[in-house]
Amino acid sequence: MASRAKTLLMRLEDKARRGHRGDPVGTVAFYGPDDQRATKVVVGISPNPSAGISETRIWRTEPENDVREDAHVLGEILAFLSASQARSLVVTDGVYGCPHEEGVDYPEGEACQQCPFWNGRDRTVPLIG
Repeated sequence: MASRAKTLLMRLEDKARRGHRGDPVGTVAFYGPDDQRATKVVVGISPNPSAGISETRIWRTEPENDVREDAHVLGEILAFLSASQARSLVVTDGVYGCPHEEGVDYPEGEACQQCPFWNGRDRTVPLIG
């Protein structure tokens, strides 16, 4: 991993490790074709607990790349969180699941044909924050 990307990813994780520091809360979830490579990251902002996620941004990379190693994407994520004035952050500590969306990229109730790795797997991933 390039040092700039590693530094930016550590900044995200460090902010999450500080715990809840008030609202709004940012969420960062990584998705990929398997549990080793993240090709998509979804960042959401929740202004308060009762409002849910009010704004979402998605970044994707080529299937052979990992968004966690892309300094440009990680910089944009930090800028988005800053612009949203996120005071707290929760980040998945690993890849959460398939980057494709049920009902959008494949039929509801079926498994993603593009990501057989996730078929029948538990998608529980520890959270930082």
